[in-house]
Order: sequence, then structure tokens, then C-alpha cells
Amino acid sequence: MSTLFDAILAGDEDGVVRALRSGADPEARDDGETALYRAAVGDAAGIVRLLLAAGADPDRGSGGDGSDLPLCGAACGGHTEVVRALLAAGAAVDRAEAYGFTALAWAIRLGHADTARVLLEHGAAPDRPGPDGFVPLVAAARRGSAGCVRALLDHGAGGREAALREARQWIGVDIAAELRRGLVAGHEGGETYEAVVRRVREDGGITVVVELLRADGAPGRGDDRQTGHAAIATLLEAALGLRTPHEELAARALHCGDPELDDWTTAVAELAGRADEETFVAAAGWCAYRDPLRRALGARVLGALPGFGSGAVPVLRRLAAEAVPPAREPLLSCVVALGECGDAVAVPELLAAAGHPDAVVRRAVAAALAGIVPAGHVEALGVLLGLSRDGDAGVRDWATLALAELPDDTPLVREGLAERLGDADPETAAEAARGLAIRQDPRAVDALASILADGGADGAARETALASLVHVRDPRVRTRLEWTTPRRG
Repeated sequence: MSTLFDAILAGDEDGVVRALRSGADPEARDDGETALYRAAVGDAAGIVRLLLAAGADPDRGSGGDGSDLPLCGAACGGHTEVVRALLAAGAAVDRAEAYGFTALAWAIRLGHADTARVLLEHGAAPDRPGPDGFVPLVAAARRGSAGCVRALLDHGAGGREAALREARQWIGVDIAAELRRGLVAGHEGGETYEAVVRRVREDGGITVVVELLRADGAPGRGDDRQTGHAAIATLLEAALGLRTPHEELAARALHCGDPELDDWTTAVAELAGRADEETFVAAAGWCAYRDPLRRALGARVLGALPGFGSGAVPVLRRLAAEAVPPAREPLLSCVVALGECGDAVAVPELLAAAGHPDAVVRRAVAAALAGIVPAGHVEALGVLLGLSRDGDAGVRDWATLALAELPDDTPLVREGLAERLGDADPETAAEAARGLAIRQDPRAVDALASILADGGADGAARETALASLVHVRDPRVRTRLEWTTPRRG
């Protein structure tokens, strides 16, 4: 038995196989804990599958009173692949532990959106209240997990009005201060604690983690919460058919202050989805403000607003021309928006931004140029060749993609692509091979074969290489490449 549990602790799948072949019981216990439960909470999906295949019961309880369920343990940790394995083996999706928590209740209250979505896809009840009395949608709104809210709305969850009230009352609240107050209020005794706050960027938002440390530095109590309440309010208002004023949506995005976070992107998506003249006028007006973030918001909305490209492009070009490096915004948002508009008239402004010191901006420039550079544009070709040699792998990848998409087939273009075949970034090398395949350059075949054989079984590089095979005209060569299997997993 110890050999089996030692292998589980070490994450040694081969060791688990050896132990099982030597007669270890797949439902063995160590100090009351089952082997399956330990593997589930340890996020060892491969070992979980081995134990299940050997006969372990996916619903057998663990722990001293036998109430700890493998599915709930995996959901607590957000171990989505383990959850998939247990459900595939027949685990009861809504079976509750001793205190009434189901796997979905745990996933929602801990903000594990991907896990929650898988549970819902396998039939978890979207409206079953938890032991705290909250239905899942209200619990997700309280948690601040926009991802969980999206998953629940996609599966018809109720309690939307109550969830909206919950989300609205948390907008603009100092989450760290609230968590700290709660922890201190729940602390008994006279010992002194120091509160340590961490902000973790994950799942499209920020998770605030507060921990109380004892005087000797040892950890005490802790709590955490996500901060996507503004995005959640926007999602729920849309689900209830409420039209939130433009300025309120703008305030939510600007309070967040980061165009990559949920509170911002959800506001932009809601505004762009309206696709009306009123929204266009509001967004164009924001582009004239002094505040660079408000100008960035206006640019993002204009770029995403369907049907208004002819009016948006002149505003965006002017805004891009007025941007002052080395500041990232609003230039980055202008570049992204111009790329979404896909208008070749914006090429001069995009080229002017290609030398920006921020790699994120250069990456966006390369992405925006993909597919819009007209034939014979010598300046654009020179810029893309330069970006394809950038020190940032993401810039090289997008620039090589843009080179591949050029309508030109010249020696300079081909050599620029061939230069990237040996790139340390596999996605860049795959885009270079695709560009050569489009141009029927014979160097593409060996490059594609190498990518398909030497890369992993999954990933963007392999997907790009496989998609490139449509350009290989010789059916025998194409078939050989299609059947090329990777040498490593």
C-alpha cells in the first residue's frame, strides 16, 4: 500500500502502474484517505484514470467519516481534467458531502470557472442552493467570478435579479480592506497579526488574497475574492434586458483601468453589441478626451463596433497620429482597433507605431498589418521584415504571420520567411512554413515535416502546420505529412 501512495504523492504514473500490477488495491486507504481521493486533490489526472481503470469507485467517500468525495476534492482545487475523468467514470455530479456542498458549489464559491462549466455540461443543477443558502448565480456574483457567471448564464441559471443586486453592491469596494476586516473580526485571542495582501492576475481579472501572519511570520487565517463584479453586473443587466447607460459602462471600464481585464472587455463588448449611432457618437466623443484611458476606451469600442468602420477609421487614424510614445495608451488601443477595422488606409499610422519601445504595441502592430497590406508596399515589407527579427517572440510570430499573408511573392518575401524557419519559437517557425507553402516554395515541405514530427501532439504550431497542408499540391506528399505523428507527447 505504501508503494501505491508513495507513487501517488510523487506523481509517478509508472510507479502507480507497477504497484497495481503487484496487487495493490485501487481502493486502498492511507490514514482513512482513499488513493483516488488523494490523486484527485493532487491534480493527478493520469493517476486518477489509472485508478478508475483498475476498479476504483469514483463515488467512494474518503476521510475519517467517509464524507469527502473525489469529485468535490477535485472541484475545490479547480482540477478540471480530474473532474472530467471522474465524471467520465460515472461520478454522480450533484452528490453532496457531509455539510451539503456539491462539486459545483465548491467550484463556484472558489471561482473555478472552467471546472464549473464542465460540471454544468455534465448536468449539475444550476439552481441548487448551497449550504449557505445562496443559489449558484448569487454565490458567483458574490465571489466576483465573471467566468462562473458566464457559465451559469449559458446553462439557464436563475436568481438573476438577486445576483445583480449582489454584484452591484461590490462595485468599487476595496476588496482587500473588506477581507482584512472579516479576517480580523473572526480572529479570537490577543495575538497580533500582520495582514499581507497579494493581487493575482488570473482568469481575466484580479484575485485579491489577504493572509494574516503571526508575529513569528507563520501563516494564520486567509481569504480571497475575485474582483469582476462590474463585469458581472454588465452581464446580468444584459441577460435581464436592461440597457445600462453608456457613461455607467464607461465608468466601470475606467475604474478597472486595464483594457485586458474582464471589467473593461465586458463593457466594450456590451457597447459594441448595440451597433447603433448613439454608441458610435459616444465612443468617438471619448476619443477627444484628455484622459488617455478614456481615449483608449473610445478606440476599443470604435474598433469593435460593427457597421461603422468608415466613420471610425478617420477618428482612429487621428488619435494614433497624436499618441506620444513611450506611453502605451491610447496608442495600443488605436492599433488594435485599426486592425479590427481592417482598412488598408490605416497602414501609414500602423507603420509609424512599429518602432514603439513597448513589445505589446509592436505585437499589436504586426497583428493589425496581417491581411491589410496592399501588394507592392515596399515600406510595409521592410517594417514586417524588421519586426520578424524582433527580440520578442510574440512580435516575431505576428510579423511572420503578416509576411505570410502578404499578396506579394518575391525573393525578398520568401527569404524573409525562410529566415524564420529556424526560429526558437515553434509558432513563428510554423507561420514561416505556412507562408512558404502558400508560395509553393519547396523548402516548406521539409519544414512542415519537421514541425509535425518534432513538436508536441497539441499546440498552435502543430495546428498551423496541419492547416498549411492545404497548400501542398502533391497528394502523396500531403498524405505523408498528414500521417506524420509527433515523436513526443
